[in-house]
Amino acid sequence: MRSVALVESPAQLVNVLEWAHHTAVDLSQLTTVVLAPRNEMTRLQLRRTTELATAAGHRVHWHEPRRDAASSVVTAASLAGELRGAQRLIVGDPFSGIIQLVLGVLPVSEVVVVDDGTATLEFARLWTAGSSLVRWHSTSLGLRRRHVAALAARRIAAGSRCRLSVFTVMPVQLQGVEVIRNRFSWVRSRFAAPEVKAEADLVGTSLVETGVVDETHYLAGVRTLTEKHHVDRYFAHRKETDAKLSKIAGLGLKVVRPDLPLELLARRTPVGRTLVSFPSTVVHTLPLVLSDTESRMVVCDIADEWFTGRAPRHSEQFLGRVTTSARDTYGLAATAC
Repeated sequence: MRSVALVESPAQLVNVLEWAHHTAVDLSQLTTVVLAPRNEMTRLQLRRTTELATAAGHRVHWHEPRRDAASSVVTAASLAGELRGAQRLIVGDPFSGIIQLVLGVLPVSEVVVVDDGTATLEFARLWTAGSSLVRWHSTSLGLRRRHVAALAARRIAAGSRCRLSVFTVMPVQLQGVEVIRNRFSWVRSRFAAPEVKAEADLVGTSLVETGVVDETHYLAGVRTLTEKHHVDRYFAHRKETDAKLSKIAGLGLKVVRPDLPLELLARRTPVGRTLVSFPSTVVHTLPLVLSDTESRMVVCDIADEWFTGRAPRHSEQFLGRVTTSARDTYGLAATAC
């Protein structure tokens, strides 16, 4: 079966690699198309992950749909050729406008959704409700974008002719949909177990940048966690700003801007005996990635007073589901911040 994967982030590309490894798919029948984003750190991680993918025998094509109007036209023409004859479409972000356009018009018989982090939880909720595919922290979308989102949702809705499956680490269940559990077996088989260091690491989040969490409260939380758990290193999220990271460095932490997704970097560098994280995808992925080490994860909930007035009304509920489900699944310890 000819398959095409559409990805826009490093995590999505990693999860396509994991899906291909898990299903033992014929790599000659799989093409992965990277729809490059604008964010420079995301692009860097995507480039590095693409190098690893091609070294593992994957065919990966890089496109620049967001540079200008001309590049979007060139990408559309290239995609038309690459998607021709595809029977299976693997998508890393069902909330992406570009991917939703493809979902709405491409007559494939099968769609596989691979993890784009915690967004998979929201995808499952919206799919079950039969709602349009709109990100949980989106505050406004134009009429055209809402139409595209609704069309994509109908294309993979229950009862449609298109078979849907989900490849995920997240604890989701969808009636009538095959949910395949991602165990990160490709990453563990590809890279040896890392050295575990005595000091703790703190995993950052972009909740400030997306307007969900107040920066002052966030920085105070970082300080508390650093002192409480003897943290010496801060892994920055690829969307965190230089200004905020400068303040974090001022707390005495070594700030690391990873050039690979943390699920890969954690196998290629010494890792803390304790990994502390705010609500984030890594509270579901790193327990699996590091399951053969002595490193253990601790998760910190977001307090009510941290949320900004711009935060979507269901932010607390969504982030609470992220941490609660990780604790239930992996037995993670909780910490106050």
